[in-house]
Amino acid sequence: MPEATPLPAPLSAHGPGGEQAHPLDNPSWSSLTGPHAHFAERRGRILRYPPDVTPWLALPERPDAQDWADVAALSGPGASVAITAFQEPPPADWEIVFHAEGVQMVDQDVDAAPDPQAVRLGPADVPEMLELVERTRPGPFLPRTVELGTYLGIRRSGVLVAMAGERLHPTGWTEISGVCTDDSVRGQGLASRLIRAVAHGIRERGETPFLHAAASNTGAVRLYENLGFALRRRTSFLGAVVPARTGADGDARTPDRGTGSLEQVGR
Repeated sequence: MPEATPLPAPLSAHGPGGEQAHPLDNPSWSSLTGPHAHFAERRGRILRYPPDVTPWLALPERPDAQDWADVAALSGPGASVAITAFQEPPPADWEIVFHAEGVQMVDQDVDAAPDPQAVRLGPADVPEMLELVERTRPGPFLPRTVELGTYLGIRRSGVLVAMAGERLHPTGWTEISGVCTDDSVRGQGLASRLIRAVAHGIRERGETPFLHAAASNTGAVRLYENLGFALRRRTSFLGAVVPARTGADGDARTPDRGTGSLEQVGR
């Protein structure tokens, strides 16, 4: 079970010039100290989601040796970890398995609207959702990812062929993620329709949609721009493996690596 200690104060309440930091600068941290605090597992200054929910960790802006030791203890020797808003490299004995430049985009003038064919997906739909993820590789999607927010899907002849939903949730913001479409229905605009529908639900709560994409995925970036999202900032994503010997104490936990690919962070 997560430690029952209070969560620490925000990592970067102010920027280097004294300005107020934006909640999207470290969205995993903002989520786990905000609306998703009930998911938070903590060790020292490190926060994470349960490993069957989503793999993203929240680190301080400038992690030190103790922070990396806490990541190792929380995750377990040999475990894979994923970090958003990555700035500092891990220690030299950590294996970096994935490092990608990304973009963070926010709703500027998205034509958000409900979709008459979109259905709400829930725990009973997870097996189908995982099958669709396995076929399309939109990014990390795990057995409990559906608990992070609203997921919508479109079916054809009863088969789930497209979906999109909500992931990170900083106060006042919700990330659109898990966007995927089966090859059999590509080119029909289903992804765009679902993004607009998910964005509509987010706006109905008085929040603003945002999303991430790999900077190299120019097709996805162009789609999001056409839908009305605008670039807010460039960011980085990191995947690394905890060394087999870390010096961590005996309460380390080994996470389930789950389903999904970090290579496609932006869908």
